[in-house]
Formats: sequence, C-alpha cells, structure tokens
Amino acid sequence: MAEAYIIDACRTPRGIGKQGKGALAHLHPQHLAATVLKALAERNPIETDAVDDIIWGTSSQRGSQGGDMGRMAALAAGYDVKASGVTLDRFCGSGITSVALAAAQVMSGMEDLVIAGGTEMMSYTAATADPENPTMLDAGNLTLRELHPQSQQGVCADAIATLEGIDREAVDRLAYVSQERAQRAMEEGRFSRALIPVYNEDGTLALDREEFPRPGTTMDTLGDLKTVFNLFADLQVDGAGNTYGSLITKVYPQLEGKISHVHHAGNSSGVVDGAAALLLASADYAEKHGLQPRARVVATANMGDCPTLMLNAPVPAAKKVLEKAGLSTDDIDVYEINEAFSVVAEKFIRDLNLDREKVNINGGAMALGHPIGATGSVLIGTALDELERSGGRYGLITMCAAGGMAPAIIIERI
Repeated sequence: MAEAYIIDACRTPRGIGKQGKGALAHLHPQHLAATVLKALAERNPIETDAVDDIIWGTSSQRGSQGGDMGRMAALAAGYDVKASGVTLDRFCGSGITSVALAAAQVMSGMEDLVIAGGTEMMSYTAATADPENPTMLDAGNLTLRELHPQSQQGVCADAIATLEGIDREAVDRLAYVSQERAQRAMEEGRFSRALIPVYNEDGTLALDREEFPRPGTTMDTLGDLKTVFNLFADLQVDGAGNTYGSLITKVYPQLEGKISHVHHAGNSSGVVDGAAALLLASADYAEKHGLQPRARVVATANMGDCPTLMLNAPVPAAKKVLEKAGLSTDDIDVYEINEAFSVVAEKFIRDLNLDREKVNINGGAMALGHPIGATGSVLIGTALDELERSGGRYGLITMCAAGGMAPAIIIERI
C-alpha cells in the first residue's frame, strides 16, 4: 500500500465563540476555512487545479455552516474550480476523520494530492441553536431514545467521573495543568509554525493569537467555580418525562440520585471559533513536485462505545489503532486526547497507564478551546509540531465524539 505523507498543517487561532465578544465571531464560517486553505496553497509549491479533493469536517451543518463547506471554502480561497470538495460530520471527531479519509484515498492509490481539515464557528451555532431541540442527537426520535438513551455531554462526563471514582480535585488538577502548559507553549512560540492570522474582508487584522486561554488560572480559582451540569440533570427533554439524568439512569440505574457533579466551565472544553487544514500527498507526487514530507500516516481506526455515557470510546480506539500499527503505548512520544471534559483525558491517562508528560504536552481544549469539527485536524497538526520540536517519532491523536464514538490516528515524523 502506498504511503500517505503529511506535507503541511496549519490552523487559525481560536477565537472566543460568543457573538459580540469573540474576535472571529462576525466572520462567515467559510472565511475561516478559506483562510487555512489559502495558506496551504501559499506555503507549498502546489497548483490548486491538481488538488484531487478537499475533505472537510463540520459538525453543525446548517445555515452558514451548511452547503458543503469543503467546496465553498475552496472557491472562496481562490482555488481552481477543478479542486473538488466534500463535507462530513462525525460530531467532534470530524477533523480526525477528514484526515483519515484523505489518507485512505492516497494510500489506496485513488488520489495523489488531498487536503483535509475542518471548521466550526461555535459563536454562529450557538446563536442559531433551536431551543426546542437542545440535544441535537436523538431529539424527535423517541424510538432511538428508548434503544440508546443519549444525554447531555456534561451530564455524561459527571456520570463517568462518578463511576470511575474521579473526584473534583483530580479534574481541576488536569485543567490547571492544561492552562499552565498552554501558557508555556504560547510564550515559547510552539504554535507559531501552524498559526495563520485571520484578516477581515477589508484586510485589517481580526486575530493572530489564541483568544480563549485564561493565564493566571490556579487551583484556587478553579475550586471557586460552581459546577454547571447539575443544572441540566433534572431538565426535562421531551414529553415522555425524560430528563438528562434519567436518560443515563435508564442504562445505569446504580447512578440514580448518586451522580457527583464535578465539571464546570474551567474543566470543560472552551467554546471557540476556528479552522484547520492539512495537505496530504502520495510519495510519488511529493517527489515529482518537490514537496517535503513532514510525517506519514501510520494507521487509523474508528471505535464505537456506549452511546449513553457517550465519552468513553477514546481508550478502546487507542488500543485498536495501536494494534493496527503494531505499536505499544510506550512507543508513542506524543499523545493528543481532546479535553472535551477533564474526565475524558484523566480516564484516558489512567486506563492506558500513560506518562502524563507525554499527554497534551502543550495544553488542550480546557485551555485553548474546542472548535468541534476542526479540533481533530488542529490536534494532528499540534502533535506533528511537537514531534518536530522534541525529536519524537510517533504521535497518537484521538477524541470522543457524540453518539459514543472515537476516531484515532497515529502519525510518524519524517
């Protein structure tokens, strides 16, 4: 099978995902995607008419985020009309899946030059959310809800913490470390190679730095924050009398009245806007066109797990992709596990018995934010940059996704 090389990876800074507050919130989602697509074309010796496809991840595909952003953003970026595009949705896992599918197309020999990435403007999706449809997962399909109850993600995170015996101090500690590492990474310029400034339509600068991090966060400030998902647990979600809490206890009755709520704004992923893109090529194409590979895709995997707890698939996904690659956990130099909620990363570290110094080395979504459909592509680029900085060889990237899923990918630095 042919190799799939990663030639380049870039992303926008992450802006606060709130209308009227975030530096990117006034822009069209396609503008963010076009920014990184344009950067790839400018940073690398490629002709855009040679791009076989653009595979894009966007989770909330409605309104301005609908209409196949992969294709529309390429047009907005000035790509040749021959460059096709498609957009997919695996919830939070979309940005990893777009890269995995691009790699598969190259490795199969079907295509030679593919771009993968993702965009999510949470400022936009929050502003257009339907208050009558709060879950967006199984709302309206009561048959599915009876088969596989799916709750609100934060309530799921608290349920997992309860089942695993992970307390408030542990999840706050990981959030503190995330902020500390993100601050160090920014001060040392560890994101500089990937970061692409975003400009307004009139050419003025919109944002050239991470907007979400809260420097100066301490264990005390985190400890002062009130938990929030206890407010959701008793919220009725349908005419059948289901609440977010009862959807979990239908499957896990031992949690009835016993969920310990430990998550809050400081130890949950940040609501942000952002986009990211990676350029992938076959070995033959790279050699013939003077493209210098930075990494190769070693293996990819997908895993489903309990949709009721929703967030537990990263561990089995990691085990699956390691087995495919013929590697052990000790072989991996850089782990990126999305900090959707602190308990996800904490459980991942504990279950796989990982060295914490290898996991989310430059902070994670609790400090930097989680632009849903883009995050996976962001993390692959972050892992690649860290492998190059540290001289490591292998990086493993995975994340939980709604519906109880997790994609995973292993890359090798060249």
